Amino acid sequence: MLLATVLALIAAVLHATWNLLAKRASAPFVALWGQFAVAGAVGIVVVIGGGGLPADAWGAAAVTGVIHVPYLAGLARAYEAGDFSLAYPIARGGGALLAGVGGIVLLDDELNPLAVCAIVTITAGMALLAAGAHRRQVVTALLVAVTIGAYTLNDAAAVREVGGNLYPLAVFTTSGLAVSIYGVVTGRGGELVAALPRAWRQFVLTAALAIVTYTLVLAAVQRAPVGYVAALRESSVLLAAFLGTRYLAEGELRRRTVAAAVILGGIVLLVASS
Repeated sequence: MLLATVLALIAAVLHATWNLLAKRASAPFVALWGQFAVAGAVGIVVVIGGGGLPADAWGAAAVTGVIHVPYLAGLARAYEAGDFSLAYPIARGGGALLAGVGGIVLLDDELNPLAVCAIVTITAGMALLAAGAHRRQVVTALLVAVTIGAYTLNDAAAVREVGGNLYPLAVFTTSGLAVSIYGVVTGRGGELVAALPRAWRQFVLTAALAIVTYTLVLAAVQRAPVGYVAALRESSVLLAAFLGTRYLAEGELRRRTVAAAVILGGIVLLVASS
């Protein structure tokens, strides 16, 4: 259990780190595109080398890949429009909330008093975090939360049906392909090409962080209950609030940290209710 705890907490730190690097990039979408393109290239090599996946798994991964287009485009806009300490906790907390509600509605997960308490707690934390913020910042982060909830539900259903430790890498593959098609079609290919000489190291680094994050989470759930790992993994919302207010000079350290802690508490309750 101790090893699983350490692995999940490291995963939380790594996830917040690559998001912070995207926030600080001069062009967040290009940074995210480069990251997922590299991760996708690595993913397809590993999946093929690992023996491949059934067609059903690839179908589900393709759905998540398509969802990752509005997810990454929205995440980039959220980081351009507002503070990291606001956008990240709302997006992740809102995504967890929508995934939990969606699991109850679509996947026959149980609705019990603890789940209701969790929903209320997460909503309260997000309201506290959004208080006084510009409407555009909050709306953009909430739209990202919708995409997180959507791909989380899709992946949860896929893992339940097809399983396999290679599935997350298939998701990287389809996401990298989908966002690359979107970037080219929208005429941003030149931006990526221009960014490569100066930013390729960041693309490789953040791709590695994303892949290692998934790997650590998978390793952790083999040693501890999934809910326990998921709750620790989402401690990244608290870290993001601290990093944004402390090191990006976004202000409101106390209120945003408290709000993120409330969101995290709600996520813990949501996991415990499942």
